Amino acid sequence: MNALHVDTHVTTIRQHLLFKEGDLFSRRVLDETERLLREQRYLGEASIRTLHYNDDNTVDVLVRVRDVWTMSPGISFGRKGGENSTKFAFEDTNFLGLGKTISVGRSQNVDRSAWRLGYVDPHVLGSWWRLSAAHSTLSDGSDDQLSFGRPFYSLDSRWCAELNAIDTDATLPRYSLGKETERFGARVRAIGFDGGISRGLVDGRAIRYLFGLRYDKRSFSTDPSDPTALIPSDRNYVYPYVGVQWIEDAYITTRNLNQIGRTEDVHLGRSLTMTAGWASSALGSTSNAFMLRTDGEAGFDLGNEQYLIGSFELKSRVEAGDLRNAQLEADGQYYKRQSKHRVFFARLAATWASYLDEDTQLLLGGDNGLRGYPLRYQAGTSSAVLALEQRFYTNWQPLKLVNVGAAVFADAGRMWGRDRFAAVPKGWLTDVGVGLRLGSARSGLGNILHIDIAIPLDRTDDIDAMQLTIETKKSF
Repeated sequence: MNALHVDTHVTTIRQHLLFKEGDLFSRRVLDETERLLREQRYLGEASIRTLHYNDDNTVDVLVRVRDVWTMSPGISFGRKGGENSTKFAFEDTNFLGLGKTISVGRSQNVDRSAWRLGYVDPHVLGSWWRLSAAHSTLSDGSDDQLSFGRPFYSLDSRWCAELNAIDTDATLPRYSLGKETERFGARVRAIGFDGGISRGLVDGRAIRYLFGLRYDKRSFSTDPSDPTALIPSDRNYVYPYVGVQWIEDAYITTRNLNQIGRTEDVHLGRSLTMTAGWASSALGSTSNAFMLRTDGEAGFDLGNEQYLIGSFELKSRVEAGDLRNAQLEADGQYYKRQSKHRVFFARLAATWASYLDEDTQLLLGGDNGLRGYPLRYQAGTSSAVLALEQRFYTNWQPLKLVNVGAAVFADAGRMWGRDRFAAVPKGWLTDVGVGLRLGSARSGLGNILHIDIAIPLDRTDDIDAMQLTIETKKSF
């Protein structure tokens, strides 16, 4: 495998550097560059250290990175919530050592099967401009996505501009107690221009002023397989928007928290983004509406290697004096390091919804928090999930291919309110289980493989006595 691997070119690494020869030396910029390099899927580790402070008032620095395997030909299998998924694909996230991603493959899950072709160039012609394109042929339609732009690539970036386009034609299901009850056709065509300006990083904080224009059209139709399904009303919103983003430069570097045997960068600062737009019927919108969205995050170091990270997101529109399709999500995560090889983890997540559009369901099940139950098992208007985990990290690395960890966990969750398309929620559901964690030590394609066995404690005849879950996640 090492013989087949094309090493990352030096020019590819240079494209990610936030400094160049002749710049004023800044340890903060070197630290942020390290984090940026570690985000790349084709690199396992990255460090930047000073070599010499020279008599001519210059500094020599060494940028050191470690490649991982990035070519992934083959077949994969996953299972969660009692349903299987398969994938046959060829993907390379560091094509010819240039840092570009090419992929082609076929996948199949509970919703559909698909052929997909994708390409990502994070540094077009060596610049900070990014190009991403993908085409999928679905068993129930098609999906095309295109994105081109220059993001806020660092905390000190002064401007951004990006154009996005999506054209998706597929079918959407409705669920009740883990079973599909209805299916209808949905066409989504969306184009957006996003821009922003900033003074850069000032006193450890960056403030960015955002603006843009969005076109979002959604049309629905009867699916031949289910001619009696209730079809949602078509919607079309065209609106300009403005917003502001505020983010703190506050990070820590650690290991064995959400990864196994890898350096992790954890944001313990605060961030907040707020945007508001006005969709007018004069511009072709279905109706007049304020389009609102805000999200934020805050991290706290509680001392003695205890960390608390909270986040929230609110998205909605104000239409005819009511909050329509309103969804408020809140998430809190607590970490307590007990030793080099043990961490206690707790997560509490809650969601509240109001006047959801007819093509949107708030669902809870084996695919989003209750590992002992079928996927999309309960539907309603608000939910809460508590997860407790005792995590174990080892130094065992079989054949130097994977880092091995394990977890003992318990989940509890429930849904409130009534979804007009689903059965009444069944109250609190709980489960317990054990899991094996395999973190790839040599590949950048998928962070951690989860193999979990969960036992539902509130099962009925329609629920298996044990759920086996196999899936890849970005964290432990």
